[in-house]
Amino acid sequence: MAALRKQRRASPTLAVENRLYAQGHEVIVGMDEVGRGAWAGPLTVGAAVLSRDRRVNGVRDSKQLSEARRELLFDRIADWCTTWSVGHASHQECDELGMSAAQRLAARRALDGLTLQADMVLMDGSWDFVGGGHTETIIKGDTSVLSIAAASILAKVTRDRIMRAQADTYPGFDFDRNKGYPCPRHQFALRGYGPTPIHRRSWAFMDSIPWLGTRTDPASNSQTTVS
Repeated sequence: MAALRKQRRASPTLAVENRLYAQGHEVIVGMDEVGRGAWAGPLTVGAAVLSRDRRVNGVRDSKQLSEARRELLFDRIADWCTTWSVGHASHQECDELGMSAAQRLAARRALDGLTLQADMVLMDGSWDFVGGGHTETIIKGDTSVLSIAAASILAKVTRDRIMRAQADTYPGFDFDRNKGYPCPRHQFALRGYGPTPIHRRSWAFMDSIPWLGTRTDPASNSQTTVS
């Protein structure tokens, strides 16, 4: 019982959304991003506007859930939302623009994908990468604010599916497991094969990778020039 009470206390709620509804806001968007610390793949931002007349049980910050649980919740959350969207900044855009601008770009794409105009955007963290004077940043918002937690799951599952689809193309990198994030296996593969076309090659971690502009395909042992 004590563990159950602790879990309930830790569950995200609609307290922030209800406060804003009471202030007259109609379209409140929860927003969260995933992929910022990855070495490969896109940066992804989720945006969710929750229905006010029903709930989905079990929604948590995506990092608190297993991959199987996130997949199970994805369709339920998508159906629950009045509108939702996911925006991406590609690995090339992360390289060319830098992370701050890439986050702003992905967030704008996510907001543009919604069918409603946001009155207020609730964001996890302390940095407002949306702007426009209608945002509220909330430290650990993904664990306390329900719309942000929902957005985190939508973003995480969408990006994970993208990276799992890359696993067959680049089998030596275990993208189905690490999703492009740093880990010993990922680093070992980089040192053996060099970067793939979906790696963020301007990142500092690339400075220590000994490669000469070619990538060995782990499936065929052929070499491909990486420009």
